[in-house]
Amino acid sequence: MEDFISKFRGLGFKLTPQRIAILTFLDGNTGHPTAEEIFAAVRQEYPTVSFATVYNTLQALSDRGQLTEVTIDPERKHFDPNTDPHHHAMCSECEKIVDVFVDYSETLSLPDTVSGEFNVTGNHVEFYGVCGDCAE
Repeated sequence: MEDFISKFRGLGFKLTPQRIAILTFLDGNTGHPTAEEIFAAVRQEYPTVSFATVYNTLQALSDRGQLTEVTIDPERKHFDPNTDPHHHAMCSECEKIVDVFVDYSETLSLPDTVSGEFNVTGNHVEFYGVCGDCAE
């Protein structure tokens, strides 16, 4: 845990008890939580934490490249602490989001009419469908 905390200190990130609780909640979290879900979880331990503190912390983490905003859900942003390149799939029934660790860079390309105008540095593929649990 100390290595985890020192990583953020090294980024010039002020570590208050509330921020440590947010970081702890996000550490290894693969559920792609929303700011509201993070707020609800942290509020159980710190009842006086404000939504602004949670949101500002998420923004600071995102600005420092330690968190990715996932916009696959048109209703709200989700947050992914895994910043390794990957894609996402979302169930249209239960709205579960899962990571997809497949490199599509060889199979995806821009059409010739656009490729000359861009130097592609990355891609993100979003899949939508019904998960196995909801399909049953």
